[in-house]
Amino acid sequence: MSATPSSQTDRIPLGVAMMIGFCAIAPLIDVAAKMAVQEVSVTQVTFFRLVVQSVLMAPIVLARRQGAWVSGRALSLLTLRALMLIGSTYAFVGAVRSMPIADALAIVFVEPFILLALGFILFGEQVGPRRIGASVVGFLGALLVIQPNFQAFGLVALYPLATAMFFAFYMLLTRRITREVAPEAMQFHTAALGTVLLVPVLGVGALMQWPLLALSNPALGVWVQLVCVGLAATVSHMMITYALRFAPSATLAPLHYLEIINAVLFGWLFFGDWPNAASWAGIAIITGSGLYVIARERRVAREARRATLQAVVSKP
Repeated sequence: MSATPSSQTDRIPLGVAMMIGFCAIAPLIDVAAKMAVQEVSVTQVTFFRLVVQSVLMAPIVLARRQGAWVSGRALSLLTLRALMLIGSTYAFVGAVRSMPIADALAIVFVEPFILLALGFILFGEQVGPRRIGASVVGFLGALLVIQPNFQAFGLVALYPLATAMFFAFYMLLTRRITREVAPEAMQFHTAALGTVLLVPVLGVGALMQWPLLALSNPALGVWVQLVCVGLAATVSHMMITYALRFAPSATLAPLHYLEIINAVLFGWLFFGDWPNAASWAGIAIITGSGLYVIARERRVAREARRATLQAVVSKP
């Protein structure tokens, strides 16, 4: 039996609470990763994020009796999704190894603008001059954040842009796979496939004795940090999955920018990092541009629904 409109409305506060929970927990992924990557390689942090996520999601998928097997087409898309997750995680962990978490995350928030561009290039979606203008302004805000970090850390300051690009493709693939694979199963398969894909990379690193690709046996505290990376990633991503079940994405999207506030707070509490004036200006511009794009998306969606309703009503 389908949910009634009133019951759907009653679940929106739960969706909002889940989204706020995501914004509170997601920066802890970056905190644990920044701590761990001081002692182990970026590859090891990325690998154990996926290992822990796959181990945690396996019993959930089994308990919900969701398909352990997927079609060949879905498997191909899930493999691509895993590659995009590896790329985005690797680039971001590489960035926060040196950069403040809030600065790196602010740059990653240009991802909605990249999605707009990809939607136009790949699917011919209409963008419009206002959203193009907002995207340009958002990228200018990103440059304000990048510029002081580029002076301090060099090319590492560009890693979050790579994260945003990888994550944009990750989101496009997620939209496609959602039609065929349940969210919990998708999280499990993506993490498991990512783990499998990284095993030969780690093997090559060990064989060639490349520290960047090798595993090490750090102190117990670092192992705890690695587990926390995977735990925070699993919990936060499940929270946003359920948030999107309970509330419309248009309602939740503006709340996503709370993640930057929490990233600033955690960066200050754990590492003493505080954005400088240029970074704060860039964060404000990126956030404002993103909120404008979200508002435009909501307006366009309303107008499309109104036009569809009028077309139905006007039929003889």
